[in-house]
Amino acid sequence: MPATSPPAKRSALKLWLACLFSLSSVPAVALDLRDGDVLIYRHALAPGGGDPPELKLGDCSTQRNLSDAGRLQARRIGEALRQRLGALRVGEVWASPWCRTLETARLAFPGQPVREQAAFGSFFGRPAREGQMLDEARALLAGWRGPGVLVVITHQVTITGLTEVHPAPGEGVAMRWAAGRVEMLGTLAAPPY
Repeated sequence: MPATSPPAKRSALKLWLACLFSLSSVPAVALDLRDGDVLIYRHALAPGGGDPPELKLGDCSTQRNLSDAGRLQARRIGEALRQRLGALRVGEVWASPWCRTLETARLAFPGQPVREQAAFGSFFGRPAREGQMLDEARALLAGWRGPGVLVVITHQVTITGLTEVHPAPGEGVAMRWAAGRVEMLGTLAAPPY
């Protein structure tokens, strides 16, 4: 394979970045959101994976936390959702008791009370807790009726366990409960960071 010259490499990089930018600026697919729907988001960017073994809930120094880019992304989650919802409002915000989910929720929805929900905590590295936590999370979600939409900030493993979607940081999934069944409405793209 012939070597590529530096100008050709720069041109290829510019083309790749232009394509990436154009894909990230494509408008989101319209979702028919209405009162009583549920939007579950993965927390914003928190580099790494899992948590240190010395994790203590309530002590952010023992956890994986949002980066500066993650904080920016969290604010953009709220901005994007407010634009999408229009006259529909966020009824409640729930979050896992991990610092990165709580911070995402507070930055995305400033002034809105955030309710900690242990059922939406991470069971990464603790598979024995998965079934019980997902059952508790499903029961809480099935009980939501509004007014407004419910926003839940949680972890990738929880979202995947509930929906089979493998979300990127800041990506959301929209759902609706009808006649005792969950209906997947679609995904909400992660805002840039």
